[in-house]
Amino acid sequence: MASAAAAQVQSSPASAPQLQRGIVKMVLSGCAVIVRGQPRGGPPPERQINLSNIRAGALARRAVQGQPDTKDTPDEPWAFQAREFLRKKVIGKEVCFTVENKTPQGREYGMVYLGKDTSGENIAESLVTEGLATVRREGIRGNNPEQARLCDLEDQAKAAKKGLWSEGGGAHTIRDLKYTIENPRNFVDSLHQKPVNAIIEHVRDGCIVRALLLPDYYLVTVMLSGVKCPTFKREADGSETPEPFSAEAKFFTESRLLQRDVQIILESCPNQVILGTILHPNGNITELLLKEGFARCVDWSMAVYTQGAEKLRAAERSAKERKVRIWKDYVAPTANLDQKDRQFVAKVMQVMNADAIVVKLNSGELKTIHLSSIRPPRLEGEEKNKDKDKRFRPLYDIPYMFEAREFLRKKLIGKKVNVTVDYIRAATSAMEMGGVPAFPERTCATVTIGGINIAEALVSKGLATVIRYRQDDDQRSSHYDELLAAEARAIKNGKGLHSKKEVPIHRVADISGETQKAKQFLPFLQRAGRSEAVVEYVFSGSRLKLYMPKETCLITFLLAGIECPRGSRNMPGGMQVAEPYSEEATIFTKELVLQREVEVEVESMDKAGNFIGWLHIEGVNLSVALVENALSKVHFTAERSSYYKTLLSAEETARLRKEKLWANYEEKPKEEVAQLTEEKERVAKYRAVYVTEITDGLHFYAQDVETGTKLESLMESMRGEIAAQPPVEGSYSPRRGDFCIAKFGDGEWYRARIEKVESPAKVHVYYIDYGNREILSSTRLAALPPAFSTRTLPPQATEYAFAFIQVPQDEEARTDAVDSVVRDIQNTQCLLNVEYSGIACPHVTLQFADSKDDVGLGLVKEGLVMVDVRKEKHLQKMVTEYLNTQESAKSARLNIWRYGDFRDDDADEFGYRR
Repeated sequence: MASAAAAQVQSSPASAPQLQRGIVKMVLSGCAVIVRGQPRGGPPPERQINLSNIRAGALARRAVQGQPDTKDTPDEPWAFQAREFLRKKVIGKEVCFTVENKTPQGREYGMVYLGKDTSGENIAESLVTEGLATVRREGIRGNNPEQARLCDLEDQAKAAKKGLWSEGGGAHTIRDLKYTIENPRNFVDSLHQKPVNAIIEHVRDGCIVRALLLPDYYLVTVMLSGVKCPTFKREADGSETPEPFSAEAKFFTESRLLQRDVQIILESCPNQVILGTILHPNGNITELLLKEGFARCVDWSMAVYTQGAEKLRAAERSAKERKVRIWKDYVAPTANLDQKDRQFVAKVMQVMNADAIVVKLNSGELKTIHLSSIRPPRLEGEEKNKDKDKRFRPLYDIPYMFEAREFLRKKLIGKKVNVTVDYIRAATSAMEMGGVPAFPERTCATVTIGGINIAEALVSKGLATVIRYRQDDDQRSSHYDELLAAEARAIKNGKGLHSKKEVPIHRVADISGETQKAKQFLPFLQRAGRSEAVVEYVFSGSRLKLYMPKETCLITFLLAGIECPRGSRNMPGGMQVAEPYSEEATIFTKELVLQREVEVEVESMDKAGNFIGWLHIEGVNLSVALVENALSKVHFTAERSSYYKTLLSAEETARLRKEKLWANYEEKPKEEVAQLTEEKERVAKYRAVYVTEITDGLHFYAQDVETGTKLESLMESMRGEIAAQPPVEGSYSPRRGDFCIAKFGDGEWYRARIEKVESPAKVHVYYIDYGNREILSSTRLAALPPAFSTRTLPPQATEYAFAFIQVPQDEEARTDAVDSVVRDIQNTQCLLNVEYSGIACPHVTLQFADSKDDVGLGLVKEGLVMVDVRKEKHLQKMVTEYLNTQESAKSARLNIWRYGDFRDDDADEFGYRR
């Protein structure tokens, strides 16, 4: 420094120094600063100014790499304090300065003042006053008032024992600077992501800085989490080639952070690289860099960013939309789409495997939508080569493919969803060498329902994986970070594809067209009555492929009782032309039942191994629906079915509308037929019912099987709503005649009607859908939600009495009859036919569903009841059969007849009549 001073004195300027202005970019030491100009279209010029006539201590210096003879040098006493004093006073502020001397080596010496002119604070004088710098006294010229003033200030600091002149020499002020950390990962983890005070000492590029951590003086290199700026590429010869906007990005960070007091959250340390977020009182530099187009998001480090990845994506999106800097040539993946094509609401018609759905737009158009950035389950490695001879069925043979499809099917099918198109993947051609198939153009989108991102839900359950992209590939989900986080959770919890358990195996037998196998299944399906099924595929309006979950088989199913228009198909003699409205019938059936859960009644099978029967969905008979919509006609085979009259009525309605199949129909003139008065005959129109309750008086309550699915759906929805918003206990005041909900002994809620209120602890209720009664406390009652009132669905339990039967008055005999009926028919499906009206309820005959035996006649046969003789002529055949059966029971002295015909002597006395 002495030689420099000598040079400074010798090279005195010939003229008065010119006053210049600038902004302090950096404080090198207590006596040297770097001053920059104002930026104009790029980083501004800068120059180093050394303060004239003073000297401050040298800061610590690290040994030069590759030169073993050099060593780390520590701070000189009070050097760091001098630097800090000057840094806090001038960094980032406007100053004016004069250059008094310039050495042959190019070093400039001068005076620096805070502000725009020399009236501001003299920085050198402030340092000397605080005892943080010494004055150069060698070569003092008498005509230099500035130097003389500095000497006076130094003498005052000595007298006041400030800084360097304090007692003890100031050795205790030397900082213990730590250049290396033995275990960076443990060091980062020990801070628990808490903000650490720091000073930014150096900016390498826009997103990499060197920071001094306080108060322990660790000097660490920190890379900003979640982003990457353009950099300076180092060439083989040691030179650096800047990428576009790298200098601007570096200046952006420098001008805001260099030598500023900040807080740093050290977030992770992969591969010895410390990732962190720098927080300045004026903002977060990471988000600012993205917003101004100086950086792009980076997936691999985005996961550790603690301030919320969505903020970074939003900042990057803002820069892209404005096309600033690195995004000046950016074209959005959906730039060519209208707003209505970018975001829309649609109804889900079909789930294709596990990453695509078919939706119906408001225009009626069907569109295939692929879920953005996810990959469905697939076979890996050796599994691809297994079972080459076996017919490969991806849905059942690829692990978790079926579970993924079922998850989407149950969640989406028939529902309206919000679709946001993220990108359109261009069509690709097949690559023979790699065995990669060709793909058509695909619309990839984020699909949400009720605010839930379906792709994220699928990934979180381990039923799909997230696609990894090149950093410059912008065709990805708009919620990509959420997908990555969901996948990380699934991996951590070992869900689905990430589970270490054995993969689920689905052994599903496909008996479509397998006549022999179908013959084996037929009796079982016929006996089962209504069976649950899922419609896997719709071939035509009346031909479907069904998956039977309980039987784990696939069957081809033909709708019974109707004649549906045939579609076009290949025949031995050539292509068969489609019949009119065949396509409309297929679309109608698809919209109504494709991939829905349905119930089927199998009646028979054809010679090709296809099952024939009736299909019901939510109480709707598909055969009837097709006829009603003029897309099918009633076939003569329906005559023997219980649905025949319903089909005829539906056909008549469609015919009157004269549309579709009946558009050209002309009604034939009716022939005059002489009306013959015939005796009324008994009508046997049995329908399926489910017996739910039997009373002590031998009446019973039953539900119509036809509407059973509606009740199940209502109960499920009602319980779901109650679970979401449980009623407040004791808030309901019961009143006679009110409809309410009551908590039964099984802990579930059911619809009920209040019949009597004795007290709050004794409320008589009648369960309107099941027919049973109970006495409850009012705390187990609540108001019936309006959405589930009897207007939505009428009470399902109807009271009936047995026709042609007289119940014994003797209590013991009556109990025997009731016990027999309970044992035989309670909670079972039977067939019911109304015979005549009664005072309290209809009187009916009831048959067992399988054997078709008459339940009431069976009671007579066992001698448990007596016959009630009816006088109507059309019932005489039934009455005769009952009386003959009664005579047989009497002859065998069964039960009530064990002592003979007790009615002969005192029947009237005991309330019996013949």
